[in-house]
Amino acid sequence: MMAPVQVVFSAAVEGLVDEAMLRRLVEHAGSGLGPVHGGNGKASLLQRLSGYNNAARFAPWIVLVDLDRDADCAPPFREQHLSQPAPHMVFRVAVREAEAWLMSDRESLAHYLSVSVARIPPRPEDEPDPKRRIVDIARNSRKRATREDMVPRPGSGRVVGPAYTSHMIEFAQTHWRIDIASRHSDSLRRCMDRIRERVEANQ
Repeated sequence: MMAPVQVVFSAAVEGLVDEAMLRRLVEHAGSGLGPVHGGNGKASLLQRLSGYNNAARFAPWIVLVDLDRDADCAPPFREQHLSQPAPHMVFRVAVREAEAWLMSDRESLAHYLSVSVARIPPRPEDEPDPKRRIVDIARNSRKRATREDMVPRPGSGRVVGPAYTSHMIEFAQTHWRIDIASRHSDSLRRCMDRIRERVEANQ
């Protein structure tokens, strides 16, 4: 019997952390990630969404975007921006930001940031600003280097510290337990379900 052919997705994301997360998700589903587009924020991604959807008429695509505060929940947001997804399109919305999916593995994130697990919110999808919440959690890290890397310096005008992105990429790539996180994040679980469905349909 021939082995199943690996499905390779083209993708579009808002930024580098999202790309690292999506790569892990696709690999976790037994597939692979090919060219990754976007990386210039949400507005730019949504402007190009129809083009990505057109490409998904012919090959597997996955687009990941944050819900932020643009809607109360994901379904109306998806309907507004892509009411008719192409046959090979997986268009998923992280509630409210992809960082909530990382927080959904509470024990691993607490260990990585050197904080008590009690500081990690038990319902990350209820957080209005998950990225800012992770930064606030890092303020309490027992490691000085983590605080300096993750927390913005006073007067910098930045939302995150100088090495926030690299730390979150490292966490996503090497520490994040997707199956555990999926139990505590409905939008993550649904994303994994849709990816697996598309992988099976294209094998």
